[in-house]
Amino acid sequence: MLNKSGDRGSPWRQTTASSFTLGFFSPGVSTKRYLGIWFSVSNDTVYWVANRDKPLVDRSGMLVFNDAGSLVLLDGSRRPVWSSEMSGGASAVAAQLLESGNLVVRNGSSDAYLWQSFDSPSDTLLPGMKLGKYSWSRTVWTLTSWRSADDPSPGDYSRTLEGVGMPELVLWQGNAKTYRTGPWNGRWFNGVPEATTYSDMYPLHVTTTATETTYGYTAVPGARLTRVVVNHTGVAERLVWDSTNGEWTSFFKRPKGDCDDYAKCGTFGLCNDTAASFCGCVPGFSPVLPSAWHSKVYAGGCRRDADRDCGGGGTTTDRFRVIPGVKLPDTQNASVDTGVTLEECKARCYDNCSCLAYAAAYIQEGGDGTGCIIWADTILDLRLVDRGQNLYLRLSKSEFDGSKRFPVVLVVAPVAFALTVLLVVLLIWWRMRRRILGAIPQNPSIAVHSVNLATMKHVTENFSESNIIGQGGFGVVYKAQLAEGRMIAVKRLKQSALTRKGKKDFAREVEVMAGLRHGSLVRLLAYCNQRKERILVYEYMQNKSLNVYIFGTTSLRASLSWARRLEVIHGIAHGVAYLHGGSGESVIHRDLKPANILLDDEWKAKIADFGTAKLFAIDETGPDQTIVVSPGYAAPEYEQKGEMTLKCDVYSFGVILLETLSGQRNGGTQRLILHVWGLWEQNKVMELLDITLPLPKSDPELLSELKRCIEIGLLCVQEMPCDRPTMSAVVAMLTSTTSHIDRPRSPTMDITATASSRDDETDLSIPTTIDLT
Repeated sequence: MLNKSGDRGSPWRQTTASSFTLGFFSPGVSTKRYLGIWFSVSNDTVYWVANRDKPLVDRSGMLVFNDAGSLVLLDGSRRPVWSSEMSGGASAVAAQLLESGNLVVRNGSSDAYLWQSFDSPSDTLLPGMKLGKYSWSRTVWTLTSWRSADDPSPGDYSRTLEGVGMPELVLWQGNAKTYRTGPWNGRWFNGVPEATTYSDMYPLHVTTTATETTYGYTAVPGARLTRVVVNHTGVAERLVWDSTNGEWTSFFKRPKGDCDDYAKCGTFGLCNDTAASFCGCVPGFSPVLPSAWHSKVYAGGCRRDADRDCGGGGTTTDRFRVIPGVKLPDTQNASVDTGVTLEECKARCYDNCSCLAYAAAYIQEGGDGTGCIIWADTILDLRLVDRGQNLYLRLSKSEFDGSKRFPVVLVVAPVAFALTVLLVVLLIWWRMRRRILGAIPQNPSIAVHSVNLATMKHVTENFSESNIIGQGGFGVVYKAQLAEGRMIAVKRLKQSALTRKGKKDFAREVEVMAGLRHGSLVRLLAYCNQRKERILVYEYMQNKSLNVYIFGTTSLRASLSWARRLEVIHGIAHGVAYLHGGSGESVIHRDLKPANILLDDEWKAKIADFGTAKLFAIDETGPDQTIVVSPGYAAPEYEQKGEMTLKCDVYSFGVILLETLSGQRNGGTQRLILHVWGLWEQNKVMELLDITLPLPKSDPELLSELKRCIEIGLLCVQEMPCDRPTMSAVVAMLTSTTSHIDRPRSPTMDITATASSRDDETDLSIPTTIDLT
């Protein structure tokens, strides 16, 4: 604590609250000195800087009180370089660093703060801080990035809470918006559904009154240290301290993809970051400049296909089409009324010819939500998100005449006739679900839709052989192109596969995939369950499956560099970890292998083929009649005894990891695993690496990471399930060099004695896996 009555001639150096430290520091390689506050567990994590743009040039700075009671930072010549700019007046004024990280100045006889550092944030938001404004005192709270990693002066990027329309957080580069979270929906910011995974530990708070529009968050007792930072590269990120590994873990990071770029698809555009051509138009609209869109230049946006019919006063034939699962458009020019119902909102939009669309303001009450947002200017920065809201778009009656083609937008949805068919099918299913095997359960996710058979025939040119891109014993995969140019993969089950089990596997895949949304999982877009057809529609994966590159020709192997192979391994690990708990319930894939790992146009790995997956929390108590064995990938306890746990997927992942690095198949005789163990015992594991790629001898860090990966792979293929790590632990070991890795135990049994003399290329229990390429 620093007191006004103290010796102001003595140089003040440093004070510490248990979690935070106040003192002088020099960032990075800089020799300049600053007064700042940092986390005691991480000395290089400075979250507040006093003299951001006026550094000290030597080590003689002092922090003192002046005669007016303000905190003042003096340089070596006793000239002020920073001040708290407040008048305490009282002789007993004191400064104190609180356990919250807040540096406060108070009158010794009062608990009220005369000044606090939380009112002058730098680039970081801590629990208890605020963004926004308080009009009564004209206080505005904004985060501003550092200029660089070595320069804490105000940089180009800032983060604000915008209160015009609905409150939402906006990231700026100068005066230009670069990213927005979407509006506050009463529980989280509409475009940041991942907030639900940490809001129990760090509750979010938005206050909107006549005098205050602010956002902040708190931390529940016992929660780990956390911070939200806007870094000098223009990224906003929530980080949480991992005391076990001694590092910060990212819980949220934006922007991180094309669809995060503000207004990427222009006016009335809809962005889908899981699509190869991620920009499309909302229903009833087409690109203004089609030739530019083919070149992936989307700034021109979209225009209406048919004029609306509106004379005002309710005399209109216009109708509304729902666009489900979206981050709502920018609300800066929207009108908001939180005191009405959604039905009243719809009526208002009908009565106002200027109304283009409407949506609920809040969803915390459940159902369709309450309150009203009306857009009368334009629709901008619209994108698909997990757990997104419904946007009700106003269109001409002609858009609902049933003749519209399979969608112009990036959402798979049937035309009006197909919706009618779907309702009938669901009604029949509801009444007969206990007697009919293979029926599709009512889909709880608004992101996966049923499509009709006529649509599937149209986009595949009546399932033309020229469109076949993969096939196996269960079905055929067709490459198809939607009207706006987007590519999809259509998996049509063969009639011979529509046995009781085949229908059950189809239903399982729809049920499992409907609830899963992760960047490392192939996205199920739609399904068709009509007549005797069972069809699945997936996102198109341009670079086919992993096995093509790790077991293919020399040129194909060369296209998968060491860095790219490590990225593939990381992607698979994140995807499996998500299946094992990140999705809210545990899912066991049961058939992980390179043929089921697909690569998109950016070589990102995505897990496919969930027809054999089990929802573990539901299925684990019942008998599993189907043993899915892919030789070389099935865990010993599952292959030999049918014992299925999450650790079975860990074993399969370990085999995939070792095959990806070696370019060798494991096979039913477990020859690769035995080979790796032999190299491990001789301390020659680097000899495992694929000989078709040159060793990265000039990059010792990459070599070390490859060796670390092999060790992780051996841990994953341990004979006993209890000796294998969880997938969350695997992710930690892969992403952090400081994570501890247990020494793998060599196998105690003769693996070759338990393996049959079967064909290593053939799957014994199910037909060849179909690549959704």
